[in-house]
Amino acid sequence: MNGNTYRSGALTFTLLLGGAVQAAPTGGLVVELTPAQQSLTGSQDVVVTVTIRNTARTWQYLPKWQTPFAGVEAPLFDVTRDGLPVSYLGIQVKRAPPGSADVIALAPGAARSSRVELSALYRMDITGAYTIRYRTGRLQGAAPPPSASIWIDGRLPRGMPESSYDPVTQAVPAGTLPAGRALTFNQCSNAQQDSIAASVQAAQSMVQDGDAYLRAGALAERYTSWFGPLDEARTATVSRHFEAIRDAFATRPITVDCACTKPWYAYVYPNQPYTIHVCKAFWTAPTTGTDSRGGTLVHEMSHFTVVAGTDDWPYGQTAAGALAGSDPARAVDNADSHEYFGENSPNRNLRRR
Repeated sequence: MNGNTYRSGALTFTLLLGGAVQAAPTGGLVVELTPAQQSLTGSQDVVVTVTIRNTARTWQYLPKWQTPFAGVEAPLFDVTRDGLPVSYLGIQVKRAPPGSADVIALAPGAARSSRVELSALYRMDITGAYTIRYRTGRLQGAAPPPSASIWIDGRLPRGMPESSYDPVTQAVPAGTLPAGRALTFNQCSNAQQDSIAASVQAAQSMVQDGDAYLRAGALAERYTSWFGPLDEARTATVSRHFEAIRDAFATRPITVDCACTKPWYAYVYPNQPYTIHVCKAFWTAPTTGTDSRGGTLVHEMSHFTVVAGTDDWPYGQTAAGALAGSDPARAVDNADSHEYFGENSPNRNLRRR
């Protein structure tokens, strides 16, 4: 669907690059694209401010999806790295015919701006010189605009072709993680990828420690606090679970998806290993400790049918501790109980929400 029906007046584009402004002809719309930084490390997000300004004497009408003002729901930018096109990772939508609520109106002289984080939308984890253009085809009638340039010292080496791995995920380079394991990302920004890699390492340490504790056999308060009185069959079940969780973190290809905007910590589809969808609460949690990012990954990994197939009975340390005393058979099937055993944090007051 195009926006010709809603276009009025001539359209020109001006992009800001390093503080230099190219003058715009009189009339129409002007698009300004301003990078927050022009040199970044692989752990920094790529943020640009997009401003659309109406320099005409008449009102201008723009379909929302051809702007970033309601979120980026189309490939609004052309991005290249060292002259090669960079893959777009975001959504593309089939829409119904637009109504008045789907159009943004700009009065003469008015402007509207939005900050956009690009590294979750485009492949920007490889080292190189990146060029960013706002796509003129999204706003009809403009000549090709000038470009904004940034340098990213990414986690992956310069010159690595996208074709060497799945274009919809972003791979962690060899040597970053233990041998045999691949970690990929979907719609995760550069900073989020960095945080997730640390969280996966934390989760692996938790399950290795928990597995070693169970193998040692001298089970005491750490075990009984979350799984109840010692029982040979239940203990064997928990031991199998932690062995499987340890193996999954050590050897299986894990994908973390960052597209979720719900207030939850995370979720999985139990029959779709090993993809974990992380949500808003995940990003405010600590890396380790009670209800941590590492612990959340342990919780979610335990849900996969091919791992431990756990369920969610109660949430939170208080309820999980009570379950261990009242119904230990369910405790050994409860994902939060596995998380708290793995985290081994003494704080019993925080609750998962």
